[in-house]
Amino acid sequence: MENSNKTRYSDSELQEFKELIQDKLRSSKEELNALTTSLSNPNANGTEDTSGAYKTLEDGSATMEKEQINQLAARQKKFIDNLENALVRIENKTYGVCRETGKLIPKERLRAVPHATLSMEAKLKQS
Repeated sequence: MENSNKTRYSDSELQEFKELIQDKLRSSKEELNALTTSLSNPNANGTEDTSGAYKTLEDGSATMEKEQINQLAARQKKFIDNLENALVRIENKTYGVCRETGKLIPKERLRAVPHATLSMEAKLKQS
């Protein structure tokens, strides 16, 4: 069956995407967990006895590092939310359908960006 005639992916195709997304979810949650852990243990490298002259520099860089980790964690949470939403679309059998054009998003794009809701055609029109 040709792609242009299909209005949705078959159950077996959806199952393949579901497994891909679940793998990504697992690793994403592990990564988020690692980021969260590093935020709760900020001074694991033991610099308490360093002289006071460098303390201000260290505090500044520690603050910047904490902000970067917070940004990474926020991005990771958003990615996890998007993947979980994709699982809902799989359950609803609407996964892989472009929300703008109503056409099927090519499998190559979904493998690269499994939470995609737009075809490249629709995505390019947005920018």
